[in-house]
Amino acid sequence: MAFPEYSSYDGLGLGELVRKGEVTASELLEEAIARVERHNGKINSVIYKFYDQAREAARRKPGHGPFEGVPFLLKDILGECEGVPTRFASRYFPSFPSPVDSELVARYKRAGLIPFAKTNAPEFGLPPITESQLYGTARNPWNTDYTPGGSSGGSAAAVAAGIVPLAHGNDGGGSIRIPAACCGLVGLKPTRGRNSLAPNLGDIMGGLVCEHVLSRSVRDSAAALDATEGYVAGDPYSAPPKKNPYTQEIKTDPGRLKIAFWEGSPQGEPLHEEAVKAVRGAAKLCSELGHEVEEAGPAINEEGAATAFFAVYAAGLASTVEVLKQITGVQPTLENMESLTFNFYEMGRQVTAAQYLNAVALLQRLSREFAAFFEKYDLWITPALGCPPLKVGTIDFQSPSASLEDPRIAVFAHTNPYYNISGQPALSLPLHWTAEGLPLGVLFGGKYGDEAMLFRLAGQIEQARPWKDRYPSVWG
Repeated sequence: MAFPEYSSYDGLGLGELVRKGEVTASELLEEAIARVERHNGKINSVIYKFYDQAREAARRKPGHGPFEGVPFLLKDILGECEGVPTRFASRYFPSFPSPVDSELVARYKRAGLIPFAKTNAPEFGLPPITESQLYGTARNPWNTDYTPGGSSGGSAAAVAAGIVPLAHGNDGGGSIRIPAACCGLVGLKPTRGRNSLAPNLGDIMGGLVCEHVLSRSVRDSAAALDATEGYVAGDPYSAPPKKNPYTQEIKTDPGRLKIAFWEGSPQGEPLHEEAVKAVRGAAKLCSELGHEVEEAGPAINEEGAATAFFAVYAAGLASTVEVLKQITGVQPTLENMESLTFNFYEMGRQVTAAQYLNAVALLQRLSREFAAFFEKYDLWITPALGCPPLKVGTIDFQSPSASLEDPRIAVFAHTNPYYNISGQPALSLPLHWTAEGLPLGVLFGGKYGDEAMLFRLAGQIEQARPWKDRYPSVWG
């Protein structure tokens, strides 16, 4: 039976229909598959399909998870699913099927989600733009001449196009929040340690990387975090325990918050006018909702932070590549690796153990300075992007001199990496559209461990300024 209303529901809404018997998990899955086949030629969001495996899961008797029977997409970075390869969007990465589900994916499945395909990403998830030689270019459903962001760009494009109501992503420098901001979605980077990387990993790049979802509704993001958060024995980090379910927090009055907003740039240059409009609009809305709002920002040592961040990030990439080289016996070259990745790998190989530890120490000191700002303010508002979404092909990742330190990338990523450095949660909400009709999200940063406060304010904002009826040109 066809279910044309599929895209008008969020994930919790679809799960409720399955539990009530008004639609089956198999019917939902076929609707999602039909939408992949309809739209993927335009946006290139899905790059690996395991439909038959998903169909078998959908045929099993449904349970009572919050997302029971809801189709779901996993990013081609992490998100290990038994029997499914993960290649990190790289020709260098072998196509090995995972022997087990990661703990995160196992928890997604227990919540009722049914993974059925993998989504596009840039090679090794490095740049905030989803264009790779292995999979090709992902495109923004609002305007396919533009990027959906990255590195969770394929997931963002699929959710924005109504293929699924929520999809997996991960974030090491803005890779959930940036594509959410580009595609008009809700994108939360949780607190470090909130979601476990078990069983294969403890942390990635000194705790910079974490995982969650991109969604159209705030409540889907909250319910997904309720389903996946929690310490696993042996994890190197443990986030402070939540007091209440996050789905309860979004219905809770946040009270009168003290909120700072910032029109500055870490690079010291003036913000793009659309980014200024986005942050001013969000600050005005928060003031109208009764919060105390003033302009302020933490002191940011951009040069020191960037140098240390890239040292840790490059060393992390080099470590991954060296492990793959041992497994496969294949030497990384420009024939099997993109120029930007290869250049960053070579940079990482030059980082000594002492330099790495000094970089970690510097990031930890910067984290204390950044976190101290949140002792005075409950939340900090900035644009989630330093400029509107970039046009496809703006940056040539195959250029011999391609570098992750490209200033255009730094401007685009804006303040996002600071939350990866400090481990604090940050949430992008779709509150602004440019004169060209492109989304430009607003970033709300919170105190360490306090996703609850972010969800309370997000729930209030979603009621006051709803976005559920705004659809891109590629939709449904």
